[in-house]
Amino acid sequence: MADGSGGNGADHDTDQQAENVGTRFDRLPATADERVVAGRPTRREVLDWWDERFGIDPAVFEPYSFWERGAGKIWAFHGELASPVEVEVEALGMTVLRTRQEHWKPTLEAAQRLGGHATRNCIELTDGQARAFFAGRDQELDWDGDWGYLLVTHELAGRAQPLGVGLYVYGELRSMVPKGRQRDIPK
Repeated sequence: MADGSGGNGADHDTDQQAENVGTRFDRLPATADERVVAGRPTRREVLDWWDERFGIDPAVFEPYSFWERGAGKIWAFHGELASPVEVEVEALGMTVLRTRQEHWKPTLEAAQRLGGHATRNCIELTDGQARAFFAGRDQELDWDGDWGYLLVTHELAGRAQPLGVGLYVYGELRSMVPKGRQRDIPK
């Protein structure tokens, strides 16, 4: 399909997809009219969220199909597969978003790979602030933009490069770098 959705698996048994199965990858439906699993986001909702929150043009995602595995773990796959994917597969592309919670959260991988397309809700850190961010430390920072999840950047080679995701609330940027990926970077 031209919008990259590749269909929603409607040719499969609807009862089979009427519930979320934590071990199965199901393609996100293109629109709410095609939704059969309560609470499952649609492709349109995911594209709109990235556009509204970070200014990432939906065209960036055109080559990707979106999949849910578990409750709200959204994956982007560059290519097409029949839905659902029921073979023993642990990963399908990369995780891009966590939904089914009060506020949707982009993943570190999505921030680093797609954040260069963002035009808003990006906070640029100095060298010292970037080191603290990678080490997993929260920091008091001034920010005059929206509260919530931000794409964290740092200037490298004359350009703002995406580092990851931070949560900005009450004058504090909280590092969302997963513990296993945190690093102390020497000066």
